[in-house]
Amino acid sequence: MKTRLLGNIEVSEIGMGCMAFSHGYGKIPPEEYSVEAIRNAQRHGCTLFDTAEVYSPGLAGIGHNERIVGKALEPVRDDVVIATKFFLDRSEVRHGSVYDAVRAHLEASMERLRTDRVDLYYLHRTSGGVRLEDIAEAMGRLIADGLIRGWGLSQVDVDVIDRAHRVTPLSAVQNIYSMVERDVEKAVIPYCLENHIGLVPFSPIASGLLSGKITTETKFETYDDVRTWVPQLSRANIRGNQPIIDLLGDYAEKKQATSAQISLAWMLRKYSNVVPIPGSKNKERIMENLDAAEVELTDEEFSALDEALNRCRVYGHRGFTR
Repeated sequence: MKTRLLGNIEVSEIGMGCMAFSHGYGKIPPEEYSVEAIRNAQRHGCTLFDTAEVYSPGLAGIGHNERIVGKALEPVRDDVVIATKFFLDRSEVRHGSVYDAVRAHLEASMERLRTDRVDLYYLHRTSGGVRLEDIAEAMGRLIADGLIRGWGLSQVDVDVIDRAHRVTPLSAVQNIYSMVERDVEKAVIPYCLENHIGLVPFSPIASGLLSGKITTETKFETYDDVRTWVPQLSRANIRGNQPIIDLLGDYAEKKQATSAQISLAWMLRKYSNVVPIPGSKNKERIMENLDAAEVELTDEEFSALDEALNRCRVYGHRGFTR
């Protein structure tokens, strides 16, 4: 698989979001299935694997997903890039330094991940009440310590990105981005391109909507399934977004690909700094997503697809500023 840069960190064009093995899509698979799925992805050419300390069933507990990722990747640790995320609350720094608090989170993650460093360390959300510049400074120290290679932010706009980047240069920003969530195209992606920051889209297939496999009759799982509240996946919005699904279906047929692959190929073709991390708990779907890197849209195909997409109204909106 071709590679791209997140800051100065080289990764495969498409990464793997590992959250679904622990949270967000209903019943989780057995651990050994999840471990094998991650190893299959690595053997298939994926080098970027994304997790977070909070990814656990029902978001109750800490570290479930990191342990799975660590177990899966320990044998090939030097061949992969591991990204994880932490959240910092102001109560954690009331009687100590921000650096000490961030390092405590990092060391706990490293233990669960069975590694002596994390390649890409994200602040998961900026709503914890800790001064962003202090976190950025702590990240710079952790880079100097050799414990992380780069750092990032998640679900943030340009003003926040700029404040952080001025203190310690960012490697990546992880925001929601897909054909039906395009807010980052206005300012975030241009800023990141100008400043050599990677954009790592989560939910690039819109929680399955852009696969064309979800219909108004689809029933989601009743426990711990984000699809029950994703805006585009209400029955009314699935109907409203059908022209986008039909558009993808047309291109998928022409290119002998799947609709999900076309949606990923579109963003790869559009921006050179974008590295999507589609997530799935299904081995076959993971391989399908990674193979989107082999789908090439010509200049003419891309322009026609992009123009047609621009004419489509999107029903349902989540956004990245909350």
